[in-house]
Amino acid sequence: MTVPAANTPTAQVPAALLERLADELGSRVSKTIVYGEPVTTEGVTVIPVAEVGIGFGFGVGAGRGAGAAMNGEGGGGGGVMARPRGFIEIKDGTAVYKPLRNPWVDVAIPIAALMAGTAVPLLTRRLTKRLRG
Repeated sequence: MTVPAANTPTAQVPAALLERLADELGSRVSKTIVYGEPVTTEGVTVIPVAEVGIGFGFGVGAGRGAGAAMNGEGGGGGGVMARPRGFIEIKDGTAVYKPLRNPWVDVAIPIAALMAGTAVPLLTRRLTKRLRG
């Protein structure tokens, strides 16, 4: 990443650096991050799919010295996050997207149903006793 020219006004330094950072990150993120390399076995092609997020930030401080603001002292950073979301399966000329399920959903929903099935009758009995008595 290149630094803004020395004659760039101090107020424009953060904007110029943010623009350059965004261009740099954008040029490094390619379609192979979102769609992985296809794998073919026994007539079935699988293409991994990921969710990609890009974030970055930059700040310039006024500083304590007289020249600190003029020097454009500050910091910045950025990053890319990728999370697997599923895969595309191509078989016999037909493509089907198959999402990856969160394993906690397979555990949490039955436990919540079990707890509700246990708690609701108890609460109903207590409420009817209070209303009658």
